[in-house]
Amino acid sequence: MGLTKLERRSRIRLRIRKKISGTAGKPRLAVFRSNKQIYAQVIDDLNRVTLLSACSKEKEVAEKTGINKTEQARLVGKMVAAKCREKGIENVVFDRSGYKYHGRVKSLADAAREEGLKF
Repeated sequence: MGLTKLERRSRIRLRIRKKISGTAGKPRLAVFRSNKQIYAQVIDDLNRVTLLSACSKEKEVAEKTGINKTEQARLVGKMVAAKCREKGIENVVFDRSGYKYHGRVKSLADAAREEGLKF
C-alpha cells in the first residue's frame, strides 16, 4: 500500500528540514497551509524563537470579503515582508513545509519577494 498524502508530506517536510535551518542573521520563513487559512512564521532555529508571524486571520486580511485564498496568501506574504522590514530582517530561508511550490505557497513567496524580502 502506498503512502497517504499526509505521510508523504511529512516525509518531504523532514527531508527539507534536514537541510534548512534559520539563524538570527538569516531566519527561516515557514509556511503552513490549512484548508481555509494560511500562516507564515519567521523563526530563529538556533535560539528556538519565533521572531514574527502573519496569517490570513489577521484583521487586514479577514475583513476583505470576496477574495480567494490565493489572494489571501498574497496579502499574508506582503504582511510578513513588512513586519520583517520593521524588525530589520532582509534575508530569510524559505521553508515550504512539504507543500508543492505552487498556488497559495507560491503566491505568498512571490508577494514577499516583491516587498523586498530576499530568499
